[in-house]
Amino acid sequence: MKHQCDEPVSQMHIRPGMTVGELVNAMGKAGAYNGGSLCHAAGIYEQMLKDKETTKFFGLAGAMVPAGMGGIVSDLIRDGHIDILVSTGANLTHDIIEAIGCHHFHGTAFCSDIELRHDEINRIYDVYLPNEAFEHFEEFMQGVYGKLEPRSTVSISGLLHHIGLHLKTGILATAAKKGIPVYCPAVQDSMVGLQYWLFSQTNKVTVDAFADMPALLDTCFTAKKAGAFIVGGGVPKNFILQSMLMTPNGFSYAVQLTGDRPDLGGLSGATLDEAKSWGKITEEAQAVTVYGDATITLPVLVAAVMERLSHA
Repeated sequence: MKHQCDEPVSQMHIRPGMTVGELVNAMGKAGAYNGGSLCHAAGIYEQMLKDKETTKFFGLAGAMVPAGMGGIVSDLIRDGHIDILVSTGANLTHDIIEAIGCHHFHGTAFCSDIELRHDEINRIYDVYLPNEAFEHFEEFMQGVYGKLEPRSTVSISGLLHHIGLHLKTGILATAAKKGIPVYCPAVQDSMVGLQYWLFSQTNKVTVDAFADMPALLDTCFTAKKAGAFIVGGGVPKNFILQSMLMTPNGFSYAVQLTGDRPDLGGLSGATLDEAKSWGKITEEAQAVTVYGDATITLPVLVAAVMERLSHA
């Protein structure tokens, strides 16, 4: 095997007034480690968004909305950069909490959680959320669920669309306005699901967990190309990638932002190359994983690509 030494590493120079796009390009010329991967991801994501034949999937896992990342996702939906969103129920719960006028607060990870419990404050690393927010959340959710047609059957995406129609801001509101399906295959694993269970004790509305599959698989079968942007891992990542298993197709573009290691065997850290062995991603796909904190990599990556698109 001949080792190539054709392209030297460029030393980075930071200057005042440098844009995010210029910074990411400089990181690419340096080309090492995850800085280089981030620039590579920007190139793939830019091409994915420019390719009009591509159906764009977006996976959202991890506590992204409490960390202030929900606005990015909402804006991507608004601007037509997401065709299908798959999220954890927790992110949608926090999206609703923000949309009804409650807030997450800056806190600290170095504190007494017992004292926080006594003060009725819930901690998500260094973000605080008072119990009062969940009181408003419960009142809102029971009211919205109460507007479902009695004795009807609804899909999970239909349920989330219904919720979004009753919100003015946020991910679910924007998705409902734009007609973008939001899938949440593990909705039971969230306050959205718990509130539905509470509602179901005295009301007869059925949520069909499999009702989303025909539309999803129709999309996968008919898509000329498919691209996946995956934040974190877990259920959203697997739900997106496995959607192609029933089809002869695979994802042509894939970007994954994760902080998890591949060598432990967990799904969230599994490489995109591994997905090629399953046929979820095509052999010739453009794909890259960027390891790091998604509250850093997501805004930087999106800002860089939006800058590129604005200059196109």
